[in-house]
Amino acid sequence: MNSRQSLCVLCGGRSAEHEVSLCSAYNVVGAVDRERFALSVVGIDRQGQWLLLPPDAFVVGQESPGTARLADGGVPVLPACRDGRLVLCEMDGGETAVDVVFPVLHGTYGEDGSIQGLLRMYGAACVGCDVMASANCMDKDVAKRLFVQAGIPTARWRLLEAGLPQPPAAELVAELGLPLFVKPSRLGSSVGIAKVKTVEALPAALADAFRYDTKVIVEEFVPGREIEVAVLGNREPLVSVPGEIEVLAEFYSYDAKYIDDDQARLHAPAKIAPEAAQAVRELAVRAFRALDCSGLARVDFFLLADGSFRLNEINTIPGFTRISMYPRLWGETGVPYRELVARLVDLALERQAEQNALVTDFHS
Repeated sequence: MNSRQSLCVLCGGRSAEHEVSLCSAYNVVGAVDRERFALSVVGIDRQGQWLLLPPDAFVVGQESPGTARLADGGVPVLPACRDGRLVLCEMDGGETAVDVVFPVLHGTYGEDGSIQGLLRMYGAACVGCDVMASANCMDKDVAKRLFVQAGIPTARWRLLEAGLPQPPAAELVAELGLPLFVKPSRLGSSVGIAKVKTVEALPAALADAFRYDTKVIVEEFVPGREIEVAVLGNREPLVSVPGEIEVLAEFYSYDAKYIDDDQARLHAPAKIAPEAAQAVRELAVRAFRALDCSGLARVDFFLLADGSFRLNEINTIPGFTRISMYPRLWGETGVPYRELVARLVDLALERQAEQNALVTDFHS
């Protein structure tokens, strides 16, 4: 009898961050304890098809998002619920039962609550934040509103929506100054983001951002050092040592994050004063709780010249690539990659046990 728990790593997806997901998943799969977990990998292709693939041969070109793609020959599967448990059903009748899913899905459908809701309906434990926290953190406008409500400083911004009248570029610049940033509201990995230095360049940046989302934020530039903190836990979260992104390019772009190592340097731990490190760690926990996060998150800040911090964003499925900050910070804090993956699975099972204990029917 196989006593191992069944763990499925879910990757790919219908997102502009599809390739980044594959690179992250490759590292997660490599860190899974095969003695504890019966491992399966499902790659979601660009059309949304779920493909069951060999765990040790599910991706090719995994060295970089520029070359990564799902391996050929995957077996199409459909998720279903049987006896309150997730099963992956093959067309010929074969099934793979799943206890817990690790969704290494960046961006749309992966971090926005979509996959979290689906897995909850099918009865699977899910690594990371739940539906509401995922959706709120993914939407930069909504997240900022919650930061403000919680009293956590963040950069000033304006929300623009497709199909509605847009303010003149000069008005936005007068309000937020130059340079400023244009960002799709519900996307990650710096996809669609532009740093705008002139009024004339703003319309083109907005048009590009609206290619990716129907909501776009225009945000003031915050001149500060980029400090990141990794959070791990449910009701009593732990927090890592802070790290710093030293950006050598114009800003921390998609290429700087995943393609060209020469565009940024990652410092772990960050070279900041002990009191500043403690302050940012406390702010990270406040932000994590304010948006009701669970499991994991990377919380990103700007450290200003006066020593204060501005919260930039919370990333609920941070990168797990070979140069990603989240696993690196936990390594520096004494939690190696293999143990980190196991802890994340345990946290998912812990939260699932709480949910399973709730009453789901009512008879007066």
